[in-house]
Amino acid sequence: MLNLTDMKTRRKFDREFKQMVIELSQNRKDIAALASELAIGVDLIYRWRREATNHQDASFPGQGNKILTEEQKEIERLKKELRDAQIERDILKKAVSIFSRNDGKYSNS
Repeated sequence: MLNLTDMKTRRKFDREFKQMVIELSQNRKDIAALASELAIGVDLIYRWRREATNHQDASFPGQGNKILTEEQKEIERLKKELRDAQIERDILKKAVSIFSRNDGKYSNS
């Protein structure tokens, strides 16, 4: 049986902590030792460093929010609109097939 106390809880780190870790990792040669001192994974440090390098000031927006350009936001909006239209189309197709059955219930015969 699964015990809730055995489950790991996901830790959250704020932007300031991540930036501090990045600065420390750039000044130290042994990243593994730093990770062990801070009780975080080495891969997490490298991921934070990569994100800070790729996105500079826009890195670590918080709450899992994506950093999107205006064009990417427009693409996301259009994708959602397309999905909604496809769902609506599928519903209408099913409705047409149901009402067009020739079982005598919906015809004048």
